[in-house]
Amino acid sequence: MSRNTIQKQTILDYLYSIKSHPSADQVYLAVKKKLPTISKATVYRILKSFSQQNIIREINSEVSRYDADMSKHTHFICRRCKSVFDMLEFDNQIKLPKNIKNGQVDNYQLNFFGFCNKCK
Repeated sequence: MSRNTIQKQTILDYLYSIKSHPSADQVYLAVKKKLPTISKATVYRILKSFSQQNIIREINSEVSRYDADMSKHTHFICRRCKSVFDMLEFDNQIKLPKNIKNGQVDNYQLNFFGFCNKCK
C-alpha cells in the first residue's frame, strides 16, 4: 500500500471487521458513518487500488463485491439475490495447464453460481 491515509485505513478496518462481501456502495455507506466527508469516488478508487495490489479480493459478478479474506477459498454467488458466501477452503493450488500461450497466470478466482437456501 502506498501512502496510508485515514480513508484507506477506515475502509480496510471495515472490510476486516465483517464476514460479508459488500459492494462498493455498501462500503461507501458504512465508511461514510465514520468519515462523513468521504466521496463515493474516493471509496471506489481505493477499493480498485487495493484489489490491484492484492490487499483485498474483488469478486466479479454482476456487481463487484469485496473480500478482505485473502486465504485460498471459493465463493458461492446466488443468481437471484446476488449474495456472496464463502464456500470452500482449499490447501492445494489449482493445477494450471503447463503450456499457457496467452500469458502468465498470477491469480485466479473460483466462483460457484446457483440459488442460496433463502432463494431456492
